[in-house]
Formats: sequence, structure tokens, C-alpha cells
Amino acid sequence: MYLNKVYLIGNLTRDPELKALPSGTKVANLSVATNRKYKDKEGVLKDTTEFHNVVAFAKLGELSAQYLKKGQQALVEGRLQTRSWETPNGEKRYRTEIIADNIQFGWKGPGSAGSSPSNATKAAVSEGAVPEGISDEKGAAPGEAIEYPKEEINPDDIPF
Repeated sequence: MYLNKVYLIGNLTRDPELKALPSGTKVANLSVATNRKYKDKEGVLKDTTEFHNVVAFAKLGELSAQYLKKGQQALVEGRLQTRSWETPNGEKRYRTEIIADNIQFGWKGPGSAGSSPSNATKAAVSEGAVPEGISDEKGAAPGEAIEYPKEEINPDDIPF
């Protein structure tokens, strides 16, 4: 059995770039940074950053380009793929990317209003169109309160 699965939680290092393939399929290129803290042999705390290239196709790419912005947190689920090509001067180049199967949008990073949703998310919520991945654990969009009935529900009143 083989497995090629990647989960990343990080911040976007730049706004997504949306392009179209000759076939008309939309493709978004994203760059996600992840951090790792560890202690070296001397016990000094070190912090390293890794940068990951992410590619999202079709509707996922369009939504990513529309709602994600630089500094925003995102959870990316996908698979690793390495492409190779030859430059005009004959040099062989390689690029390892994460082909996204799913992206969950997070809150904007530092420099924004902290833990408030992005303007695009606020606009989508006010219009009733919440993008995929933008909800709390109870399924409500940010800023929406779940309204529970004030009176108790009688099981005999349920028609099934």
C-alpha cells in the first residue's frame, strides 16, 4: 500500500495567483509558510521556516484566489508532486508542489484586526454565501449565533 498525503497549516506568504490553462481550467498558485521550533545540541531554542508551493485547480483554485490573502492562515490537504522541465539553455529544473484537494480558510494573520474574519468573508456571510471551510465547529458562519428554542421540546410533538 502507498500513501501520498499532506496536511499543512500555515500562513500565506503572498496573495494567490490565478491563471487559466490552455484548456480553460483555472489554477491558483499559493505559497504557504510553516514554522518549527526546536532546541539544538547546546539547548538554544531555534526557529526555522519552511515555504511550500501549493497548486489548486478548478473551483478550489477560484475560491482560494477570491478569499485568501497574504498573511491569512490556511489548512491545506493534498498530495506531493514533483514536476521537471528543461530551461532554454538545457538546464534540468525540478519543483515539488502540493496539489491541493481541499483548503480550509483561516483568519487573517497579524496586521489585520486579529481574530476577526476577512472583509471577503464578512461580505460573503452578509450575502448568505459562506465559502467552504469558513465555519465554526457547530456549523455556523462566523458572527452568526445559533438560536435555540426557549421552550423545551416535547418528544410527543415530533411528527415522526
